[in-house]
Amino acid sequence: ASFRISLRTADNITVRINLRPGVLVGCQIRVKNFLKYELKIKPGENVTFTFTCSTPEKYFIMEIKKNIDCVSGPCPFGDVHLYPLGLPRLNRTFIWDVMASTKAGLELKFSEPWLRQIEPGGTCPDSVSYNINSCIDKATVNIGTFCRSGSVTRVKLLGGVVMSLHLPWNSSLTTSGFNIANRASIKRLCIIESILKEESSTTLMSPNYPLGFPEDELMTWQFVIPTNMRASVFFHNYSLSNCERKEERVEYYIPGSPSNPEVFRLSDSQPANIAGSFNLSLQGCDQDAQNPGILRLLFQVVVQHPQVDENVTHLVDLSKEWNMTVTIHFEGWPSHVPVMSEPICLICKDPRTCDRVLTLVAGTVYKISFVCKDLSRLRITAEKGISCVNLQWCQRKIYSLAVPKAITQLPIQLHRFIWKLLASDLINIEITSPSLKLQQHVLDQRCNTSYSYGIVSATPEKELDVGLFCPGGSIEKIQMRNNVTISLKTFGKGFLNESKHQDLKMSFVPHIKDECSFTVSPGPKAKVYLQTPNWLHGLPPYVSISWYIVVPSKQVARLGFSKDRMGIACETGRAYVNIKEETMGAEETVRREDELLPKPRNMYHNFWVNVSNCKPVDKMQLTLQFWVTLADKQIDLGVILAVVAGAGVLAAIGLTVCCVKKKKKSQNPMVGVYNANVNTQVPGKQTVFTKGRKNNESHVYAVIDDAMVYGHLLKESNGSVSPEVDVYRPFDGPIGSLPPSPPPFSFRKDMKRPSNTEEPPPLMDTDQDTYTFAHQKPGQSEDIGDTNEKNDGDVSTSLLENKEQDSLEE
Repeated sequence: ASFRISLRTADNITVRINLRPGVLVGCQIRVKNFLKYELKIKPGENVTFTFTCSTPEKYFIMEIKKNIDCVSGPCPFGDVHLYPLGLPRLNRTFIWDVMASTKAGLELKFSEPWLRQIEPGGTCPDSVSYNINSCIDKATVNIGTFCRSGSVTRVKLLGGVVMSLHLPWNSSLTTSGFNIANRASIKRLCIIESILKEESSTTLMSPNYPLGFPEDELMTWQFVIPTNMRASVFFHNYSLSNCERKEERVEYYIPGSPSNPEVFRLSDSQPANIAGSFNLSLQGCDQDAQNPGILRLLFQVVVQHPQVDENVTHLVDLSKEWNMTVTIHFEGWPSHVPVMSEPICLICKDPRTCDRVLTLVAGTVYKISFVCKDLSRLRITAEKGISCVNLQWCQRKIYSLAVPKAITQLPIQLHRFIWKLLASDLINIEITSPSLKLQQHVLDQRCNTSYSYGIVSATPEKELDVGLFCPGGSIEKIQMRNNVTISLKTFGKGFLNESKHQDLKMSFVPHIKDECSFTVSPGPKAKVYLQTPNWLHGLPPYVSISWYIVVPSKQVARLGFSKDRMGIACETGRAYVNIKEETMGAEETVRREDELLPKPRNMYHNFWVNVSNCKPVDKMQLTLQFWVTLADKQIDLGVILAVVAGAGVLAAIGLTVCCVKKKKKSQNPMVGVYNANVNTQVPGKQTVFTKGRKNNESHVYAVIDDAMVYGHLLKESNGSVSPEVDVYRPFDGPIGSLPPSPPPFSFRKDMKRPSNTEEPPPLMDTDQDTYTFAHQKPGQSEDIGDTNEKNDGDVSTSLLENKEQDSLEE
């Protein structure tokens, strides 16, 4: 195809066609009989040309520049046209270079859909973009790059302007989309007007962004907003220059404000919830010539409908808290920053001080409100520090690790509450859950509660991830060395109800030998799984962990490991698993890393499980998991038979005693006869009986005949008075394991051994004397002395002994 371009001299337009940078030569321009790689057409020239290829847009670009002199003559104000017509379909740039006096102002007014500013290097969806440069004397300032479809309606500039419109080769745009008007001096670098009619947001940048704003310059953004809407300003990126004089600042002019202009530093939280239109100005300073620095600003203005409950305030009383911060933020903060076009939620600590992130500190009372349609997009993250330097001051204190009500009463979901527990080297930390207890989250025993605790023990040299825990388990206590971080993380809305029953507590305790120690009280029907800390990366070298398992007296525990071996080889040292019951004489089970772990076994008392690590060889990690169950103790069959047999013997004894009592019921009361032949001490120097008092027979009485009783003592009393001495009275109290000691020798009277024919000596009233009731057999009453002699002083045969002998003879 052939193209003809005719330029009028009065239009002052120059057309250039050049090769695209970085493209290999594959096409040329034919003018008459000449082939060229570039073509320049000046004002007043007519040129006809063709391309030697069918796709010249791949190889060539075109620039159309119009110079407008508003200094020496009148300016052609009004709509700007795309001229000349009939240009080839190439990527093209239209440039309008307007020269004007700095005493006058120029205004670029854009037709709808207006413009939207983008960062330098950015692209527009339709590849149509505008670039505005301000020319003051010989200096050029890049006001910004813009796409179509935005809120920027006008740009007012001081002095000249270079306006560029970039169109792709396939664009069907036939108008420039703006006009130029003459205005009085604006006394500042530029004014950018933005109209925001509905809920929306716009992002704007200072001139020359991301390079520096011109020294000691002033510019203004004008925001036109309906009075029934609310606007908020957020600074997303800024930097400050090094000022010698003045101070860099932003100024707000808000209609109706009693303190116009309101001045803020760039580091301040900017005004929010502004009703209606306002102006924002950026003021530079005189910079240090040696080290000027860079002043730049990227900010966002968000316009929203006023919330239905914008006047509803929530009281957050942190006056009684200490060393705690509460941050209310958008979901995903701080790693995820929402897209600027997304609807935002604002947290306000007063009607004009709002932000997407608000941090509250302890010791203060706040009244906060929210400018947000959907509060479920907000989260709370809190952090509290507890420390102890001197154990004497804090050993007896018990600290509650519960989320304060000031947080749980807010209509915002708690994302995370972090307790940082700091202690000196010789002070350790103990965590308890008296009522709920804790469950360790493992693969075979997952937590399904609305919140969990992540516990990490750390020193400057190493970090030990103790594990993930949730309420409703068997772990009563965890003791840890070093500083500890406990992170409560919530899952869903159920935490609001479950938070009322939090019972996690902590205290500072003296130094412990293990890196970490658990106290576990398994439930009667639960199977408790426990695993070593630092599960993902393995137990650190030379670290020792202990578990103390509580076994109820009427139950037996079953202990088993989830694998046969530790699964490591040691480079230095040894790794051990130790198991020991807490009872006298209990044997300790020890296994090294090169041995099989114990098979499942029963534990009848409280017991310890200890895991100690060595330094494993490269890429080997010690991870160990075990389980504990409880069951009721089973009574052994042999024990049952023994109990039944014992009951039978006792029944027989009781029957015998009843028969004897029945036989003697009609006789006179029996009295005791002193038996001088009883030896109350074991021969030799032993001071205790070889049998306990319950087992020997020194206290047994046999029944004697009436003839051996001193009945005349009873006759004198006529049966009205109970005998005072020598009468056997049943002993109702407990029988000790040791017999009564004999009386001292000084209290004994001389006693002679009776002969066979002599009468028995008078009875001695001595508490420690031993008595027997002789069981009379036919013809035995006359031979009592002989019998005693034959027994060499032994105790006379008791009734029970005779019964046992009779039963044996039978």
